[in-house]
Amino acid sequence: MAKKQNTKQVKNISQQLKQQTAHVDEKGIFIFQEPLTIAQLANALHVSIVDIIKYFMKQGKMYNQNQLLNEELMAEVCLEFGFDFKKTKSVTYENILETIEFDDKPENLVSRPPVVTIMGHVDHGKTTLLDTIRNSKITNQEHGGITQHIGAYQITTNEGKLITFIDTPGHEAFTEMRARGSRITDIVILVVAADDGVMPQTKEAIDHAKAANVEIIVFVNKIDKVGINKEKVLSELSNFGLTSEEWGGDTIFVYGSALKHQGINELLEAILLVADVKELKANPNRFANGTVIESHNDKNIGSVCTLLVQGGTLNIKDIIVAGAIKGKIKKMTDDLAKDVKHAGPSAVVQVLGFESVPTPGELFMVFNDEKIAKKVATARQQEQEIKQQHEKQISLGNIAQEASSGELKQINIILKADTQGSLQALKQALNKIKVEDIQIKLIRDGVGGISESDVTLAVASHSVIYGFNVRPNHIVRDAARDAKIEIRLHNVIYKLTEELESAAKGLLAPEFEEKVLGQARVVRLFHYSKIGTIAGCLVIDGMITRNSKVRIIRQDIVIYNGEINSLKHEKEDLKTAKKGFECGITVKNYNDLKEDDIIEAYIVEAVKR
Repeated sequence: MAKKQNTKQVKNISQQLKQQTAHVDEKGIFIFQEPLTIAQLANALHVSIVDIIKYFMKQGKMYNQNQLLNEELMAEVCLEFGFDFKKTKSVTYENILETIEFDDKPENLVSRPPVVTIMGHVDHGKTTLLDTIRNSKITNQEHGGITQHIGAYQITTNEGKLITFIDTPGHEAFTEMRARGSRITDIVILVVAADDGVMPQTKEAIDHAKAANVEIIVFVNKIDKVGINKEKVLSELSNFGLTSEEWGGDTIFVYGSALKHQGINELLEAILLVADVKELKANPNRFANGTVIESHNDKNIGSVCTLLVQGGTLNIKDIIVAGAIKGKIKKMTDDLAKDVKHAGPSAVVQVLGFESVPTPGELFMVFNDEKIAKKVATARQQEQEIKQQHEKQISLGNIAQEASSGELKQINIILKADTQGSLQALKQALNKIKVEDIQIKLIRDGVGGISESDVTLAVASHSVIYGFNVRPNHIVRDAARDAKIEIRLHNVIYKLTEELESAAKGLLAPEFEEKVLGQARVVRLFHYSKIGTIAGCLVIDGMITRNSKVRIIRQDIVIYNGEINSLKHEKEDLKTAKKGFECGITVKNYNDLKEDDIIEAYIVEAVKR
């Protein structure tokens, strides 16, 4: 059972939270750390909310009491009401967690089970491997086997050692958690089918595992099939930096068949070997901290969360905070649906008791004082709001600025191209870019359209996405905008490399920028000898204008750039066709349209960096 946090720790948290509260000190100076709402500022200065709102109204700013003010606006208010002001370093929720988490002394640390995630290409046997390990090695079979799936499970090996397996729904979910700052996995098992080799999702899995900086073990599956080429698999993986020990590398390869239960014991032994080298340890004798793996709202019982305990021990009735959500543990079950009262390091449990549903990937911490927990949750909520307002966009303009100021050391990019030939030419051109003290690193490269997975990886690795003769669809474009990731699109190699080199030197100053207006899908084609091909279209995003430039996109690849020749609805000429509208489009000098092609309208605007 976990020991209670000592009084000194709790007092320390109280003092830190109290110190970060905005206030007027004994000298009449207003001390603050982060932006405040008008109501919070009025309370700290002991002035009327109405008076502050009136002050902004005189300037033509219609604010209410919940308006969040930045540092400049708060300074204006202070001067208006006769206060000097001073900004001090803030104490964040993460600071508080780190203070407690890293208070673990070496003598209190004990070995903990490794946490493992299985990844790989669809149909290569990832799910089969998970099920085979779970069904053959799960403990306590007398309790009726597995009666529910909670996104993770723990098995006992033949040597009596525990291993925790996390079943993430996809590579994007794995990286999204990493992007939120949570490190849930010690080891990744990369499943590769011996009869198939490296496939698109295999490479994607490697990218995500490397972005998370975790150890990779390769499980070559379906080794029992006839006609397999083991050397081909080894060769392909070596191209991605995964060279087997038998080829002189340092990556562990295990061969087997998940379907026929071959190689399972060898895989578990490899996991334990890597875990021993990593010397995984945690302190079980304190209040718990860890990560939310899954969460949902059940209409009958409320918030249901799956938690991975990474330090300390979680107990029934513990007061808990995950992100900005507070709760008290009412019920706790393991992956066998068996009620448990305690869960130590590397254990995964499903819990009831959160006041609402926390986001997967959020860090959680247990406190022995409900008032402190409430203050931490409130502080965390404010931090999230401030972070959203001040979140820095990952763009080439920002990169150029950082390069010119000497802050930048590495530019991370994700590169997608229309053909393998284009991709190889681009990679060779990028390798020739030499800028002193700055490295250009390819986080991912591939052939095909820009995907949501690329955006997720860009967030985790702080990358700019480059597309060469490929386009993002409107869903990907929206995801990139929401994540503040810039997508740069080119169709001339030297322009792409020149732009990157200029950014690295801090000299970026593009004069023009494309603005996508909308997209229409070709639903039906009409061919006329005198007119050419008329595309019967449905506008699926934004709008199409008569004077816009257009590009024809087929399966996310740009196949033609040109202009609209005519835009009509039945026989009536149109200036604009908006989302949901049906229209007929002809493209100048191009008749080779096909059903399901995308016609993307855009304009080129002069912009000032």
